[in-house]
Amino acid sequence: MRNLVVTEEIWKEGNMYTAYCPELDVASCGRDIEEARKNLVEVIEIQLEETAKLGTLKSFLEDAGYDLSTSQLTLQLDKQSVYFTL
Repeated sequence: MRNLVVTEEIWKEGNMYTAYCPELDVASCGRDIEEARKNLVEVIEIQLEETAKLGTLKSFLEDAGYDLSTSQLTLQLDKQSVYFTL
């Protein structure tokens, strides 16, 4: 089993918090930051489980920018932030 390194972006929208993972292009929300984070992890787990069931997990992760040929336990992204504003 390998660890998957992902980015988590969380922001407030009205009275809810949105959590987004840009590498996998999945999002969730919650009433507070911790709930949004927990829900995002659940959505990521479901996405990975479902793509594995469909036989598309490898291509899904490769399309997201992960290098699956590495023997390291943690997958490394070939992406970097180039601009961020508040």
